[in-house]
Amino acid sequence: MAKKERKIVSASTGKSSTKREKKSTAGLRIGAVLLWIAAIAMEVLAILLVLGTISLINTIPTLYQMIGLLVLDLIFVIIGSQLWKKANHINPASEKNKLAFWMWNNMGFIISIIAFVPFIVILLLNKDTDKKTKAICTAVAAIALAIGGLASYDFDPLSLEEQTAIIEEYTGTTVYWTKYGKVFHNDVDCSSLNRSDELIEGNIEQATEAGKYRLCKKCESRVATETTEE
Repeated sequence: MAKKERKIVSASTGKSSTKREKKSTAGLRIGAVLLWIAAIAMEVLAILLVLGTISLINTIPTLYQMIGLLVLDLIFVIIGSQLWKKANHINPASEKNKLAFWMWNNMGFIISIIAFVPFIVILLLNKDTDKKTKAICTAVAAIALAIGGLASYDFDPLSLEEQTAIIEEYTGTTVYWTKYGKVFHNDVDCSSLNRSDELIEGNIEQATEAGKYRLCKKCESRVATETTEE
């Protein structure tokens, strides 16, 4: 079977990876924190509406105002969490302390709980809120909590030790990746690349700078098979 012809573009960088990673991570983390603060602010406003402390827009029913605030709350939580997860993959934490490692990688998940659970509790305990508003807003908040939690949870966090090992193992090796892919490949003819017309080639530092932090599963399996045969 003839090999597929692909355009291979060489990766290039003019700056040291260390400086660029630190700068990028700082911006991502600040953005995440600001969005999380905005999310909690939306929750606080929704709670104040429940308690009758404030009235935002008199022409719109309170029920719809609370739903709107919860939706904004969810949007801010998710976007902030995606920024935080991206920062963690660029500049990962050490996994020596398992609890600290989990908490650091899942700050978005923790924020999701903070951004919705207090509202649900206060709403259910408030005696002045009618049953219809309680039922609808509780359901909306619970769904938002589930969506925000799942979207924010990092099911496969990258550790500093894992990143270091990958860089050390593939230093001096040409690797390949695609613009929108999530992994790098050490085999230009990997079957996972069959649909890709353009590949980028470079070193492992350039691959990680491009957001490709792990070796493709098929390439990993092939390497393991070759090692076993040897």
